[in-house]
Amino acid sequence: MASSSGMSKTVKDLTAGTAGGIAQVLVGQPFDIVKVRMQTSAKGTYTGMLDCAGGILKHEGPLAFYKGTLTPLLGIGVCVSIQFGALEHTKRYFARQNLAQGRGGQDGSALTAGQLVAAGVVAGLANSVVSGPVEHIRIRLQTQSATKPVYAGPFDAIKKIASSHGITGIYKGQVATLWRESTGYGVYFMAYELLMQREMSEKGIKRDQISPVNAVLYGAAAGYALWAVIYPIDMIKSRMQTDGFSASDGRKYKSTLDCIRTVWRTEGISAFTRGLGPTLIRSPFANGATFLGFEMAARLLDSW
Repeated sequence: MASSSGMSKTVKDLTAGTAGGIAQVLVGQPFDIVKVRMQTSAKGTYTGMLDCAGGILKHEGPLAFYKGTLTPLLGIGVCVSIQFGALEHTKRYFARQNLAQGRGGQDGSALTAGQLVAAGVVAGLANSVVSGPVEHIRIRLQTQSATKPVYAGPFDAIKKIASSHGITGIYKGQVATLWRESTGYGVYFMAYELLMQREMSEKGIKRDQISPVNAVLYGAAAGYALWAVIYPIDMIKSRMQTDGFSASDGRKYKSTLDCIRTVWRTEGISAFTRGLGPTLIRSPFANGATFLGFEMAARLLDSW
């Protein structure tokens, strides 16, 4: 009996996570394409975020802001689903440990910051199996020429990359992805869960009694904590995932470390924060939407 309720709990977490992922993509995608274009362009291509966004609008039209959206809509729905599934599973594991040791409140669910970081790292690593390829394909579509596109769409990109470069081609930039997901989500979920736990303990309420507005605000705060930690790693990931696959097709970087050294040497420290503007504007909306989507879907599923 316990396993079936555990199973249904996992299914609920995965479903609620999917709702969060879809909300994240719809809200965040236009900002994301501006960020990627700025991260991967040569120094001086754009005077700033508005110049980049204006250029996309003028030369490629408004729909360009949702270029490559099908991949993240399917993929990030799955990614965020995996994230929350792994997070909640690990949180329940720690809660059982706490309960056995007589700590963490009545049901052991008041986790320590260390436990929350560990749960976030597990969520990030589980997620990276899918997020690496999904983001690689999205970035290829976002940065290809509007007039002479190499790929007709996400499935065409997967087919062409896989047939020419195999599974390693699909997983290009995965070292940077693993670093980004593990460090970033450790901080991200710790920040969000600590804020949620604080409100529950201060007001003596259950999680489903927390105002949706506060879920958005805590999600926005967690998003800023995430980007404060991972932005330079994210920029390296974008560079690796837009680089050529071999010397014959213009590969610039031999490895992740080589990419860091080359960017540092040729473009200086400012390159590591290029595109930060759209990210900081996008972050509260996209991350607020993610957690709102998750919390509301979880409440709805719990009421069934």
